[in-house]
Amino acid sequence: MGKQPEPKLTAAEKAKVTYLVARMCKRGLAGDDVHQTDLERKVDRIVDGARKREERAAKNK
Repeated sequence: MGKQPEPKLTAAEKAKVTYLVARMCKRGLAGDDVHQTDLERKVDRIVDGARKREERAAKNK
């Protein structure tokens, strides 16, 4: 699967991603055996939603 370009995030999406990345950093400090896949999936979901929003906006133009 090819790498898609990163979509432009809204301010709310940026804030959510920033919060999740901060939580990932905090978990990273706890040790290498701490799982972060749940947070990574949440970030992926936000980015996918932004990508779909941009596609809908391009269709409506």
